[in-house]
Amino acid sequence: MSKCVEFYFDLGSPASYLAWTQLPALCARRGATLALRPMLLGGVFQATGNASPATIPAKGRYMIGDLKRFAARYGVPFSLPPGFPVNTLNLMRGVLGTQMRSPERLEPLLKALFDGLWVQQRNLSDPEVLDATLREAGMDPEAFRALAADVEVKERLKQATQEAVERGVFGAPICFVGGQMFFGQDRLDFIEEALT
Repeated sequence: MSKCVEFYFDLGSPASYLAWTQLPALCARRGATLALRPMLLGGVFQATGNASPATIPAKGRYMIGDLKRFAARYGVPFSLPPGFPVNTLNLMRGVLGTQMRSPERLEPLLKALFDGLWVQQRNLSDPEVLDATLREAGMDPEAFRALAADVEVKERLKQATQEAVERGVFGAPICFVGGQMFFGQDRLDFIEEALT
């Protein structure tokens, strides 16, 4: 059995945020590694014909209430950012670019951006808000913008998203343990069982 959890995520997915708060400890308990797989959820939706539950009013209302219940169970803060659902193209380019060029900065970057969106309710689509969030985390906003604009990074995000779709990814988060796929942050118990 593989001792690696591959975590396909997008910052704009509240369920990805909740899973991200729990997966490191889960992996540590089971002696597994966590492999971060950034992708563009909008691209996945386009390729698979799927859509955000937030676009269906009744389902969206239910989903938000359910996410709040899980946040309470996990003991983590959770609030919706302004303008949800969020366009994360620029953010995910910066995340993937950081993973490519400065992997040691990826974890603090994810903390700053996930917390900025889902804890502090910041509009990270606003360049000034994003810059302030990055500076507060000790990061260089200009370097982040340069990564997000880099042609190689843009192409790699397209490839990563296509590779996710080819593996069967249709939403976020999705985790793989060996050949098993688990969708949603509410399947963490199954992920832990798969690592046992």
